[in-house]
Amino acid sequence: MRTTRLKMLLLMSVLPCLAAVGCAGPAIRSQSPEVEALINLEADTKLVGDYANPWGTAPQRIERPALVTGLPGTGSDPPPGTQRQSLMADMQARGVIEPNKLLASPTTALVWVHGYLAPGVRKGDRFDIYIEVPPDNDTTSIAGGWLMETRLSEMAVLGNRVRDGHVLGVAEGPLLVDPVSTGTLDSVAKLRARIPGGAVSLTSRSIGLIVAPEHRSIALSKRIGDSINRRFHAVIKGSKRGVATPKTDRFIELEVPPIYKNNLSRYIRVVRSVAVVEPPAGRHARLELLDRQLSDPVTAPSAALRLEAIGKDAIPTLRKGLESKDAEVRFAAAEALAYLGESIAATQLAEAAGNLRSARPAALAALSVIDDVNGIDALQGLLSSVSAETRYGAFRALWQMDPSAPLIRGEKLGDACSLHVLDVQGPPLVHITRSNRPELVLFGVEHPVADGLRAEAGPSLVVVVEGSQAVINCFVAGQPDQKLEVPARVDDVVRAIIQLGGTYPDAVQFLQQASSSRCLDSRLAFDALPNEMDGRMSVHEEAATRDRDVPPDEDTAERNSALDTVISWSDRTDESS
Repeated sequence: MRTTRLKMLLLMSVLPCLAAVGCAGPAIRSQSPEVEALINLEADTKLVGDYANPWGTAPQRIERPALVTGLPGTGSDPPPGTQRQSLMADMQARGVIEPNKLLASPTTALVWVHGYLAPGVRKGDRFDIYIEVPPDNDTTSIAGGWLMETRLSEMAVLGNRVRDGHVLGVAEGPLLVDPVSTGTLDSVAKLRARIPGGAVSLTSRSIGLIVAPEHRSIALSKRIGDSINRRFHAVIKGSKRGVATPKTDRFIELEVPPIYKNNLSRYIRVVRSVAVVEPPAGRHARLELLDRQLSDPVTAPSAALRLEAIGKDAIPTLRKGLESKDAEVRFAAAEALAYLGESIAATQLAEAAGNLRSARPAALAALSVIDDVNGIDALQGLLSSVSAETRYGAFRALWQMDPSAPLIRGEKLGDACSLHVLDVQGPPLVHITRSNRPELVLFGVEHPVADGLRAEAGPSLVVVVEGSQAVINCFVAGQPDQKLEVPARVDDVVRAIIQLGGTYPDAVQFLQQASSSRCLDSRLAFDALPNEMDGRMSVHEEAATRDRDVPPDEDTAERNSALDTVISWSDRTDESS
């Protein structure tokens, strides 16, 4: 199958070149010796992907019933069932007094919490949490609630009973209920929430390669590992060594080089493009062949990956690709060059990020690894774009590159969120994230709030704008009223909300109400990040990409088998809303 496909790609890329020099006539004739030689060379070259498939590259779902508190009378006493029993057992183990009374309070609600441990996650990394009220509960809203500390694990059906495994993550925090454009919350939205970066991983996940059954041997496993290690190195526990560690005849563990940390999917594709078997004196001929394929927009993406897998020897070939008249060819070459440490690619990547929407996520991810003046200048130039997606994507790339850089480091507002005010040109934009981490990014320094606004910021804060001043009032039962007066600007009001004890969801609610009331001239955008810019798979791809081969240990194999029958009514949650 692979050989047939390669022959088609070779003919597509080589025949136009031969026609230009008179080697192909008007009639169909047998293949030229040159084409035949190139086809044979490619057929004799065996890549890692010909022998092994990735393992550990699917997100790992962890979940648990949990308790939300602090609701303004919108909670309910959950009905009897396994979810209530599980939560009761957890509360009793924590020493909660009168758990039934607590559950019956209208200020609390039983919810189902789940999150995904990304491939390659390390212990201590933060990840997003999704919360939903079970359909048979009478809770009417979880807006304004707080998720109590929740220990997350895999859950499965074993022997007709719901079982859970080891605790793999811990979640807690204020609930961010998704706002909608009208400024109201529909009945379904009120029962769903997120906590961006609201959980901490208690484990590290390995990734690796599973050798196909027909190829398994100790010798081949070692040979694959050696081939990968000649191309990739990383500093591991203080020493520089290869990234591949053959564990058995069937499993090779992989470390992730820092340059691919935020683009794991590309790293896997490049590793699978590393040559394991290359004919004698074949490197030069392969470069010639890949040069031809790179010049054709159809074959350029796969050719660029294979050139990137070759490494430094492929840089001259990729540099030639930057001179192509075709924008897609230039982008494919630039992307590969970026991961080879060539900052000359920055200009082409910035062009692709601004003009090729389909290439924007990959272009911004590649720019984030060009940690020099070329990459930084290219990204900073994109901060003034008219596209919210391009602007925030450039900000995220700069933040991944160096979160302490003066332009983008911003300020930490207690434990609530980060606020970044960027002194850049372009139309004023206020960006809110509902994933990764609680963060407000203001593009431009002037974001006034208009006179006459009266907006709520959570259950206890009210913002009133009179003229050029905003008054933030805090009303908490049993406590003295508090008030702060600040300039009627977004950044000042947000700081005041947090200072008075507000949360990130409270600040988001204020901004959404200000925008829907037409009291905010700046554009308000949510999650304007190019899809999969960070290289991770969408949670919706989990079922389609679950590792199909047996994992490297029997315990994991048994667990994955059990997960095929996992009970989770919360699969209905739309994480992409």
